[in-house]
Amino acid sequence: MERLQKYLSSCGVASRRKSEELIINGHVKVNNEIINELGYKVNEKDKVYVDDVLIKRSDKLYFLLYKPEKIICSVKDEKGRMTVIDLIDTEEKIFPVGRLDYDTSGLLLLTNDGELSNKLSHPSHHVEKTYSVKIDGIVSINDIRKLESGIILDGIKTKKAHAKIIKTDKKNNKTYIELTITEGRNHQVKKMIESINHKVLKLKRISYSFLNLKGLSIGEYRTLTIKEVKQLYNIANKK
Repeated sequence: MERLQKYLSSCGVASRRKSEELIINGHVKVNNEIINELGYKVNEKDKVYVDDVLIKRSDKLYFLLYKPEKIICSVKDEKGRMTVIDLIDTEEKIFPVGRLDYDTSGLLLLTNDGELSNKLSHPSHHVEKTYSVKIDGIVSINDIRKLESGIILDGIKTKKAHAKIIKTDKKNNKTYIELTITEGRNHQVKKMIESINHKVLKLKRISYSFLNLKGLSIGEYRTLTIKEVKQLYNIANKK
């Protein structure tokens, strides 16, 4: 027996949280009966439908995408704009692990493995994410120390980070830094830079844990190797 939201997530319908929303909002049927109960459990003989479409388990897929700017990081967009899903050539239902802003480029994982996505996205798993940041103005060593020690955002202090100045362009009044964080709070990097009285001009995620963009041009993607998937599960299962 398996909880209904976990089953939907494992089938690649959506993340665990989104699957719970589908259940609560009456989109899910089990054996032709609408189920609104999050604790409801199903077995392998049950027939599960989402919006009257029969759901079946499919092979797990794992993609690493070099996301371009001005692409929506979502499964679909109500305004009809292009999403990251449109960039992946697959008929299976996949979804992004975490998010990148509309104007942010860089490394993004997409999968139909709801269990892995849920674990990696959970706040208890401090996955390192490194960003290349182009900043308006000259960033000082003192600013770097502030970023590393933690900054109060929305009343909560950020966890310790690692930051380093890559290049200072005094002629054009720009600074280029790399910033590594272990959280995924909304617009976190931009807000951290704003807290030291500067503005982010360009933002790119260049690594996610041990994964990087090597060999990919912007807009390109590749499938993860079995070894890489196992490494991600090892990270996700650490307490």
